[in-house]
Amino acid sequence: MINEIKQDAQERMKKTLESLDHAFAKIRTGRAHPSILDSVMVSYYGADTPLRQVANVIAEDSRTLALTVFDKSMIQAVEKAIMTSDLGLNPATAGTTIRVPMPALTEETRKGYTKQARGEAENARVAVRNIRRDALAQLKDLVKEKEISEDEERRAADDVQKLTDKFVAEVDKALEAKENDLMAV
Repeated sequence: MINEIKQDAQERMKKTLESLDHAFAKIRTGRAHPSILDSVMVSYYGADTPLRQVANVIAEDSRTLALTVFDKSMIQAVEKAIMTSDLGLNPATAGTTIRVPMPALTEETRKGYTKQARGEAENARVAVRNIRRDALAQLKDLVKEKEISEDEERRAADDVQKLTDKFVAEVDKALEAKENDLMAV
C-alpha cells in the first residue's frame, strides 16, 4: 500500500518534469529548432491539425527553419498558422518551401523569456508539492483506517519528502540550463 502511494507520486512527478520540458521547448532561444513549431495548429480541411502532420520541419541552419508542406494547396494555410501563432515569427515562401527566419533576441526579450521560464518552473515546483500533499494525505488516511502504524507513516512521509526534494532539484537544474541557453548570445 505504501509502495503504491510512493510509486504513484514518483510517476506523477516525472510527468510534471516532462510537462516542464514541453513548456521550455516552446520558449525560443534565438536558435532554430523544429520543436518551436510543435504548438502550431493548421486548419486542414476544416480540422485543426498539428503542423508536424502537414509539413516536414527541419533546421536549415542555426537561424532558419525550413518547412516542406506535403499538400501544395496548404502552403498559405501553414504560413498563416505560423504568423497567427504567438511565436512572433514571419515565414517567407519560396516556391514549395517555407522558410522561417528566427529573429535575434534582444536583451529585453531574453529577460522576458527568462521570466516566462521562471514562471513555468515555479508552476512545476507547485505541482510537485501538490503531489507530495496528496501522497501525505493518502498516508494519513491509511493511519486513520489503521492499515499502517504511525511509524510506517512517518518513514513513508520522509521518503515522499526525499522524492519531492529530488524532483524540485531537477526542476531547478532544468531552469538553470534554460536560463543559460536564453542568455547565451
